[in-house]
Amino acid sequence: MLLVVGRIGKPHGIRGEVTVEVRTDEPEARFAPGSVLRTEPGARPPANPAPGPGVPFQVPAELTIESARWHQGRLLVAFEGVLERDVAEALRGTLLTVDSADVAPPQDPEEFHDHQLVGLAVVTPAGERLGEVAAIDHAPASDLLVLRRPEGLTALIPFVKAIVPEVDLAGGRVVVDPPAGLLDL
Repeated sequence: MLLVVGRIGKPHGIRGEVTVEVRTDEPEARFAPGSVLRTEPGARPPANPAPGPGVPFQVPAELTIESARWHQGRLLVAFEGVLERDVAEALRGTLLTVDSADVAPPQDPEEFHDHQLVGLAVVTPAGERLGEVAAIDHAPASDLLVLRRPEGLTALIPFVKAIVPEVDLAGGRVVVDPPAGLLDL
């Protein structure tokens, strides 16, 4: 499974650096010099092709990090082979991904990667099936489990110990003890 770790934004300067919208908890590891990131979709023609002798620029399937630095709260990244602003502009909007198999599991047993939770069955402490985890919403106050209900509706469940007392990855389930009315919102 491919995990999105960033999205390329606008160019910064004239030497090919780009801003990156970070979508990972570990930007220093994911955007370390020498790291290779896949692009999604790989090798697609860009909306604004870089000028050249009649050959439109193709976004490569992989990009290698040459350097990364923080500037005014934004991550600026230079990729190997991207040396001009026009080429950097052609990368705008490209998603940067890593394979979930290449991501080490968290050290803390109470910490989970999103891809570990998506698809797990959601059950009450009594074993009643409520649905499945469709996504994780990283809200400012706390993370939220997006519950896909059997009838097709969704519900948001705060991912806090008081409401989610157990995550059983091996058993493929998340135990949820929702307060009255939470699933009716």
